[in-house]
Amino acid sequence: MEKPPLNLLKNGSERSEGSSGSGGEERGRFEYYGWVYHLGVNSIGREYCHLRFLFIRGKYVEMYKRDPHQSPGIKPIRRGVVGPTLMVEELGRRKVNHGDFYVIRFCNRLDEMKKGEIACSSAGDARKWMEAFDQAKQQAEYEISRGGTTRNKLNMETEINLEGHRPRMRRYAHGLKELIRIGQGPETLLRQSSNLGAGRPDGYIEGDTGDAIEAHEWKCVRTINGVRIFEDVSDSQSGKGVLVKSVGVVDATADTVFEAILNIARHQRYEWDMLTGDLELIDSIDGHYDVVYGIYDPKFLTRWHSKRDFVFSRQWFRGQDGTYTILQRPAVHKKKPPRSGYRRTKINPSTWEIRSLNTPIASNAPRCLVTQMFEIDSSGWCRWTKSHCSKFENSIPYALLCQVAGLREYIGANPALSLESATTVFHSKISDVSVPSGEYEDAEVQDEFYDAIAADSSSSSEDEESDSDEHDNKGSKVKLKNVSWAITGLALKRTSAPDANKELDRTVTPISIDPTQCHGSLHKAKDGADTNCWASPSGTGFMIRGKTYLKDNSKVMGGDPLLKLIAVDWFKVDKSIDRIALHPRSLVQSGVGKKLPFILVINLQVPAKPNYSLVLYYAADRPLNKSSLLAKFVDGSDMFRDARFKLIPSIVEGYWMVKRAVGTKACLLGKAVTCKYFRQDNFLEIDVDIGSSSVARSVIGLVLGYVTSIVVDLAILIEAKEEAELPEYILGTVRLNRLRPDSAVNLEV
Repeated sequence: MEKPPLNLLKNGSERSEGSSGSGGEERGRFEYYGWVYHLGVNSIGREYCHLRFLFIRGKYVEMYKRDPHQSPGIKPIRRGVVGPTLMVEELGRRKVNHGDFYVIRFCNRLDEMKKGEIACSSAGDARKWMEAFDQAKQQAEYEISRGGTTRNKLNMETEINLEGHRPRMRRYAHGLKELIRIGQGPETLLRQSSNLGAGRPDGYIEGDTGDAIEAHEWKCVRTINGVRIFEDVSDSQSGKGVLVKSVGVVDATADTVFEAILNIARHQRYEWDMLTGDLELIDSIDGHYDVVYGIYDPKFLTRWHSKRDFVFSRQWFRGQDGTYTILQRPAVHKKKPPRSGYRRTKINPSTWEIRSLNTPIASNAPRCLVTQMFEIDSSGWCRWTKSHCSKFENSIPYALLCQVAGLREYIGANPALSLESATTVFHSKISDVSVPSGEYEDAEVQDEFYDAIAADSSSSSEDEESDSDEHDNKGSKVKLKNVSWAITGLALKRTSAPDANKELDRTVTPISIDPTQCHGSLHKAKDGADTNCWASPSGTGFMIRGKTYLKDNSKVMGGDPLLKLIAVDWFKVDKSIDRIALHPRSLVQSGVGKKLPFILVINLQVPAKPNYSLVLYYAADRPLNKSSLLAKFVDGSDMFRDARFKLIPSIVEGYWMVKRAVGTKACLLGKAVTCKYFRQDNFLEIDVDIGSSSVARSVIGLVLGYVTSIVVDLAILIEAKEEAELPEYILGTVRLNRLRPDSAVNLEV
């Protein structure tokens, strides 16, 4: 029976972490291959787009003009190594060869000039390639952590070729392989990916839906065509209307459903969407944001005689857990002024969330949970929920609530969308690719992959000339999302406060930290009504990994933070500033700061006009315990820090759509954005470049539009991956209460 690719990745990683002498052999078990478009610019400045076959073996990447399985003996035209500083970013949708494709960019974190791009036919394929490159990066990181040769150690910072021993490479090249094909073939890549492609069973574990407790309390008020309709009956949601959502299970992958919703093709939209059948893309802002014009003439929905049209923006992104979020809001665009004979209306702001569900072990059938949420006027809604009101069923909100049901039936009526898999896994004792073992073992691969994939003067012209050739989740102990604070207060287990003796040096007497002596440019909250300020809440609003997480995925409520938040700076800068702890205005450089045993400085670099820096100072009252996880993080390598530094966001108060955009899932910041680390004296500074990710820029842009009216909580922690590191603990928290951008203090370099 074929295993889902995510499980293969996970199992491979777990085997390697626990292995000893045969680590190289275990790490080399996976190979990925498939067709992609190679995008770039040649030596004369001309853009090119070539169909290429990509092959990943461990940390090695090769690019061919033809499928090496069908053309034995063919030589790769590009070959490189994935280094530990490789950054992989999904740029979203882009027009490639007159079709919509998903573009992935590669760059070196230490040298942004080294970069390249490939394009995939679907969001699912892009995700799988990103997972494959992440696995290759883990292979490189693992070899470094194993020590390797002196040459490896010397070249760790420059990230040149990090080859293993020849014996290890020989075992790697001829050991048991699990070959994973991404996509079907060139014929599927050549089609426009906006045409809904084949489904792909992902096999995600359902898990919990959030790592921060939300104050929603959802009540099911109706069931329509097998889809549940919910109303938020809590008192916490802001606005004059009622927040409602429709929820249904669709027998397809999240990738398939995501592409179906984004697809604006009329012949497919007509099969499930009775409200917005005619759509036209009028502007594409970036790969995750566009503007759409739509018309509808739903005579059965209104007594008005005039036709109606609308303009709305769509913003989408995929979380690290694979959940897709789509935000739809009314918009105005100069390309589509009001039309004669049409009444311009505003659509209801709405969100889509598509989350993969776990499937039984005996079944490979993919399933996902689809949720559409929006806010409507309370008058008609209340009459409909209290008594069967036919007028509401002839309204636009009702038609929106039925979209999930229409989507589910459309996909259910087209089995090819949910049953076909574009990922094939098979096993082989020896690789099917005919590459001479001696050549592969002895080859000196001088370039890393981002060098190899980028165009160069010699290869790009040659490419152009020859291109014509060719079990359900294991019962988590708590379910957190969509429950009220009153219920969670009774039902959830709470972890104790972190053991300071475990993380801090117990042989040293704690010093007394006087908060009144620690000053930042942003003041601390005086009371609950204070604004444009900060506070340090407890960790009870966040869910973290419990002691038995590795066995049953259970999470527990967080305790008090280990480190004390002593000050917050809110700076306005012309361009992002690293190593801000060295600035004379930083708390670290003050007399109080120099006397503290340890300070963790988090510099959140916010891209805007102008740019901002939110600087958080967390202090310990004792030096670090050298054998603790915190000390390993503080004094460890950048790749260890990237793999462990985790942030959990939570919008406590604010516009519901901002809450959906930010979400409540924990995020490994080092995997999502560029993080730079600076260790010196008694502090560690982490510079988080939010602008390094197009998705993060898009989300922070939305948040800044509402920043003066929202209250956001953040928790930072070090992810526990081994049983000895469990349970997790909250490293630090901060609450930012209705920040005013104009209050930021100018910081001169």
